[in-house]
Amino acid sequence: MEWLTKTETITHPSMSEMDLERQAEAIIPTPWGNFRMLAYAASEAEWMPHLALVHEDYKAGQPALVRVHSECITGDLFSSKRCDCGEQLHYAIEMIAREKGILLYLRQEGRGIGIINKLKAYQLQDQGLNTIDANLHLGLEVDARQYGIAVAMLADLGVSQIRLLTNNPEKVSALDLSEVEIIARVPIIISPQKDNASYLKTKQQQMGHLFDLFE
Repeated sequence: MEWLTKTETITHPSMSEMDLERQAEAIIPTPWGNFRMLAYAASEAEWMPHLALVHEDYKAGQPALVRVHSECITGDLFSSKRCDCGEQLHYAIEMIAREKGILLYLRQEGRGIGIINKLKAYQLQDQGLNTIDANLHLGLEVDARQYGIAVAMLADLGVSQIRLLTNNPEKVSALDLSEVEIIARVPIIISPQKDNASYLKTKQQQMGHLFDLFE
């Protein structure tokens, strides 16, 4: 697949050497229990840090159930039906709460293209393009995310072995080439809805996502 042009970037040998530092942390009570929220950024002045939610009972140094989730304002915050991101996030948090794991929330909106470009891509999708072709039409990468951010955060948290909550083979490949050992991939089970069925079909059939929703 020619569109998988980001692989070289996300698997770069220096991917764990990100310019990130732990800037702040606090206990956050949630409907799923108490979590320690940690903010990672190059400096305190950065107003959109990457976030880690670590279950209060997680024991440092032990294998962890981990979800690496890229920000989706439309899905996570406003429950948009165009994607399955919000559903994936809540599914992951519930599992992480049960198994005392870790959620990494990366500020990589729209697979790394940002909210403005994402909305432009949505306009093109309304005209008949799929999520891949819309990005390419705008001259953007299909997936511009960098998972070295997650590697650096896990290193700071003392996590070297994980069970990764994902359906995305590119995410598995990127982290697998780092010093993080993936001891298992744990699928996220989401049912397609009327408004996101086409999007999920593209993810399965053209992006190789590992779920069996469509023939």
